[in-house]
Amino acid sequence: MSLSMFAISVPPLVRSLTQLRSILEKATDFAETKRFDPSVLVNARLYPDMYPLKRQVQIASDVSKGAVSRLAGQEPPKFDDVENSFAELIERVDKTLAHINSFTAEQIDGSEATTILLPLHDRTLTFTGLTYVTHFVLPNVYFHVTTTYAILRHNGLEIGKKDYLGEFG
Repeated sequence: MSLSMFAISVPPLVRSLTQLRSILEKATDFAETKRFDPSVLVNARLYPDMYPLKRQVQIASDVSKGAVSRLAGQEPPKFDDVENSFAELIERVDKTLAHINSFTAEQIDGSEATTILLPLHDRTLTFTGLTYVTHFVLPNVYFHVTTTYAILRHNGLEIGKKDYLGEFG
């Protein structure tokens, strides 16, 4: 059985971001129903040294769009980190999903041994395509989507595991 890099990257990213979008919509409705400023949630953190919700969403977006771009041998698009509302965060997720969905399996499959260079703050990480997806991309996206979920749940949004995982079948 051959490994499809598209199958192990694109569908899980699309699923995670789609559920993230749904959770952000529920948070918007929650703030409206409870009549409080939604920016309270957009800027909420689990702990003072952690990023706020808006940054969690931005990072999930950046890692996702960067992954498919790099696997296809393209430069990832740059999105400025200017979102300060749920509507803006949802728009960013939508742009990210549109970018991810613009790739075909033919563009990504066969990239498991491709060298991926990932510039970070003060260094550049080097991965093979497969290691990049399995050890960096998916764990990071899951972490930041989960943290967004946890921030909202901690602040009273009634969401559960099904909201994070989505429907099956």
